[in-house]
Amino acid sequence: MEVAVNPEFKTLHVKQDIAYYNTSTDSLDSIVLNDWNNAFSDKNTPLALRFSDEFYKGFHLAKPEERGNTTILELTDSQFIALEWQRTNENPDFIVIKLKNKLPPNSKIDLHLTYIAKIPSDKFTRYGYTQNGGMNLKNWFLSPARFEDHSFIKYHNYNLDDIANATTDYELQIKVPSQYTIATDLDLVSRDSSSPAFSTCFFSGNNRTNFNLFIEKQNTFNSYNNGELEVLTNLKNKRLDEIQKAIIINKVITFTNDFIGKFPNKKIIVSQTDYERNPFYGLNQLPSFLSPFSDEFMFEITFLKTYLNNYLQYSLHLDPRKDNWIYDGIQIYTMMKYMEENHKDQKMLGRLSEMKLFKSYNITNLTFNEQYSYYYMLMARKNLDQPLGDPKNTLIKFNEQIASKYRAGLSLSYLDNYLNHNIVPESVKEFYNLNKTQQTNRYDFEKILSENSPKKIDWFFETVIGSRDIIDYKFSNVYRTKDSIQFSIKNKTENYVPVPVYGIKKNNIVFKQWIEPAKNDSVYVVERKNADKIVLNYDNEVPEYNQRNNWKSLKSLAITNRPVKFNFSKDLEDPYYNQILYVPTLTYNYYDGFAPGIRFHNKTILEKPFIFDINPSYSIKAGTFSSSSAFSLNHYYRNSRLYNIRYSISQNYFHYAPDATYFRLNPMVQFRIRENDLRDNRKQFIIARQVIVNREATDYITDNSEPNYSVFNLRYLNTKTELINHFSFMTDVQFSGDFGKLAGEIEYRRLFENNRKLNLRFYAGSFLYNTTGSDYFSFGLDRPTDYLFDYNFYGRSESIGFFSQQYVIAEGGFKSMIEPRYANQWMTTLNASYSIWNWIEAYGDLGFTKNKHQNEHFVYDSGIRLNLVPDYFEIFFPVYSNNGWEISQSNYNEKIRFVITLSPKTLVNLFTRKWL
Repeated sequence: MEVAVNPEFKTLHVKQDIAYYNTSTDSLDSIVLNDWNNAFSDKNTPLALRFSDEFYKGFHLAKPEERGNTTILELTDSQFIALEWQRTNENPDFIVIKLKNKLPPNSKIDLHLTYIAKIPSDKFTRYGYTQNGGMNLKNWFLSPARFEDHSFIKYHNYNLDDIANATTDYELQIKVPSQYTIATDLDLVSRDSSSPAFSTCFFSGNNRTNFNLFIEKQNTFNSYNNGELEVLTNLKNKRLDEIQKAIIINKVITFTNDFIGKFPNKKIIVSQTDYERNPFYGLNQLPSFLSPFSDEFMFEITFLKTYLNNYLQYSLHLDPRKDNWIYDGIQIYTMMKYMEENHKDQKMLGRLSEMKLFKSYNITNLTFNEQYSYYYMLMARKNLDQPLGDPKNTLIKFNEQIASKYRAGLSLSYLDNYLNHNIVPESVKEFYNLNKTQQTNRYDFEKILSENSPKKIDWFFETVIGSRDIIDYKFSNVYRTKDSIQFSIKNKTENYVPVPVYGIKKNNIVFKQWIEPAKNDSVYVVERKNADKIVLNYDNEVPEYNQRNNWKSLKSLAITNRPVKFNFSKDLEDPYYNQILYVPTLTYNYYDGFAPGIRFHNKTILEKPFIFDINPSYSIKAGTFSSSSAFSLNHYYRNSRLYNIRYSISQNYFHYAPDATYFRLNPMVQFRIRENDLRDNRKQFIIARQVIVNREATDYITDNSEPNYSVFNLRYLNTKTELINHFSFMTDVQFSGDFGKLAGEIEYRRLFENNRKLNLRFYAGSFLYNTTGSDYFSFGLDRPTDYLFDYNFYGRSESIGFFSQQYVIAEGGFKSMIEPRYANQWMTTLNASYSIWNWIEAYGDLGFTKNKHQNEHFVYDSGIRLNLVPDYFEIFFPVYSNNGWEISQSNYNEKIRFVITLSPKTLVNLFTRKWL
């Protein structure tokens, strides 16, 4: 490639020659070139849709000049005759070149291309042009795609660093303005700086699938050379000097060379950009002044993770999308071995583990390597884990970047512990060396492991790698004598994989034996060796779903209750204790005022089948006690679209008026349904509940409604949400002694290419029967009466004043208060809004209401909506409605409506939805 860099226009002018050798056994009539830079060309590419699916709005809102594209000017064969090529709207990130004649095996063809690569901003993926005038470049040029199983691999750019390029020899001539420097992992051949305006560099590199290129005004990379490998790095750490960094870098390189093998190239880049794309998630993300780790350790773990990632990416000639688990597995497994050798006593929380304040927390007792299991279990307990062998693009974001990556490393560690005798490390070395001579796939790795293993390990590939089946063992029928222990092992999931059994005496291991269960209730006998406790999977070598049922006391074989342990705030699950967590709370409503309290619950960081949450409090304004509580039981179905059934019962006791309290009891069962593709954002819910309400009578409210009532509610919700499109459908039916209601709601949101947003909501509801004597159970046009106490109204009984202006998007959905405000027969409304500029929108509502013994009433309103955070913080300014020009009427400030959500849990959902 001959490349001329134009930093002003963020373009690369490329003249490229490709000598393509057909090393396959097939005759080729076409050649595929990856063009991942063109994935940034518009808002409808697969990459753009991926951004939308993960709720990243930066790309959709970007200016056209911030996006990238590839403009092909010329494409010819060796005789410089133009070749036909195709790049479709559906496949913008690769091109298919039609050959005039078939290319037989062991033949070559020369291709000549001229094109302009417009580089995108680095704010989308951290690769691209920077705000400092430089460029971080990766996957910017046209490259031959990998050929495997009689076809070219055609992958879209999903921002996963998994381009499937053919193994290639590169020669690069690049011309940049003289004030710029170049850092690359290609080998420097020569440099020509004779021109005062430009410098030209010549690079080469053989047997590679990709390379990095950093063009900067001021060079940020430092070079470290241990005689065998040159490392260029700009990882940030201002507190270490160059000698300290050099020692750490040399230690990592030496360990990796010994454990896996020598890097095949002379040079490697370990950049801050690479680390920020795949950081070490956890407490390491805290600012340096809060970090519980030393500066040396932070640099070491940061460099180790990034170095291994790049080392494997450029050494293993696998399909990086289909065989991603091998990259992840070897990376994390190597990191675990490195920690065992160099930082065996390092804790997950670093220095915090040494503080007496945190000694009682289980999380402070975990070693650094034990955290990997908990990150995986976060998803397994939510029933969101995915098979390790699945392609990388099918994984949800948390699995792709964290859980599946860690599970892959844990799985190799599990196999290593089971086989022992250094079989897994030697197999990794053998597989690494194989990649130096040929293109490989997962079956090559599996074959090496199987041939080196003295035992049959089909279970490892079928269950641990190829499925999402969980592992969960427990003891049954334990008997002991002075000298021996007899026991059976019950497999709760019918997945028979090896598991270690430990004998423990005063927290010391007195024996360890691997068991290979073939069926439930097989009887095993082991020598006791004075053990006072027998434990399955004591060191957590097996990625097991539940360890709370893994131990038996040998002092007494009767059922042993776990002691209770109280912890402040949050903790990891401790299998040897019943944990009760407590935290101060502060709630507010107009009648109770501020209500400080204390919350007792058992919600550890990992999900549990049974959850309790009890929150007594004291209402300062009312001078009385109040409370809320909830108890729930979750049942997960691993291989069904109906993936969760939750049984729960909750209660609330607060004031609903200045002098009156309410008590609500809500037994409920919820069915949660998802698509087979876990990346699909469509979710379905079926909810059946009985809402029982007892209210104290009060003169403050004169609606003649029954103070005590019970309502059966059945609800179905179907929703699919992403950045560009949101669609939801809800049906709701309610039955009580005095009324029956049927309602439905459809909501649609669309973000257009001009960055304008349209919101539409249609609601219709009708009474099936109604013998009530008030509007308390009627449909609300601008505000529901909330007789089921579902919404967080701060002043639910207020008809005037600030709290009466709180708006909840429910039922009629109107913003203006138009009489009649309620409908006791039926109601249908349409709510719409359209963005004018940024978060300023125009809204309009129209509909019909019908009350008994009255004609239908047409209603409408309009105004301006400040949609600051949709559904969480919004303000509505009415302009014109059935009431006339409201903006010119007196007391206009009392007509303004607002949406405000103070619940931290609700707000957190805004930030977690892109991960799950």
